[in-house]
Amino acid sequence: MTTHWTVFGVRATFVLLAAFGQLAHTPAITADEPKVDGSDQRQHPLSAEDQAKLRKQWDDDLADVSKKLETTPDNVSLLSKRGDVFFFRGEFAKSVRDYERMSELNPTLDASHWRLGIAYFYAAQPQKSAAQFDKFFVTDDVDREAGLWKYLAQAPTLGVEKARSGLLKYKKDDREPMPTIYRLFEEELTPDDLLKSVDAKLPPNVREQRLFYIELYLGLWHDAAKHPKEALPHFRAATANRWGRSASYGPNYMWHVGRLHYERLAEKPKP
Repeated sequence: MTTHWTVFGVRATFVLLAAFGQLAHTPAITADEPKVDGSDQRQHPLSAEDQAKLRKQWDDDLADVSKKLETTPDNVSLLSKRGDVFFFRGEFAKSVRDYERMSELNPTLDASHWRLGIAYFYAAQPQKSAAQFDKFFVTDDVDREAGLWKYLAQAPTLGVEKARSGLLKYKKDDREPMPTIYRLFEEELTPDDLLKSVDAKLPPNVREQRLFYIELYLGLWHDAAKHPKEALPHFRAATANRWGRSASYGPNYMWHVGRLHYERLAEKPKP
């Protein structure tokens, strides 16, 4: 249903904000993305200037929040923000450390702590990642992103077939495009079907929003199947998506997920 927003998005993020303040934010990016040849998917969609702007923002935020934590080391709000900054910088083990500490200090946050589940995934702790999204499902049986991430956490060790058989079962409605993306992971749709599911008549902002999630999860789906060449252009499209990189709270965090995954694949030597 269209009024429901995932904890990865807005709804529970307001609960988190009330508990421990804002997530770390992405500074405004206004420069046009670089022109890229269709065959050169390794050219970053953000300009060098915008990439430098992001790095400076993270450096400044990290210095500021770390200094504050020296005097109040158990401040959940500050641990939340520093965990985000570490994640955005690709320092996943440090991000996990701060996110876990948040749950230790306030156990009521643990089950819904989706950022910890994603950080576990990128910190190469797939079993903990899958377990985190199992806990999340108990608290929210609508949000299909938890089911998608459990699959992604299990695929590297169990294989995609076993991960698919372990997909969480959802009976309630969720907002688009998540139910349609879930059908891809269930092998009920092809990637082309998924891309064609976005109605051209949708308002531009809604269309861009849906395309962001579709490109992100197409990239993750291909990479889980060990098809990095097919995944790369989808991660690049998600990183180039203007809605994702200017969104607030959870959706912007997911933009960073796509950016980080893109950068990791783009840095690998061509086969």
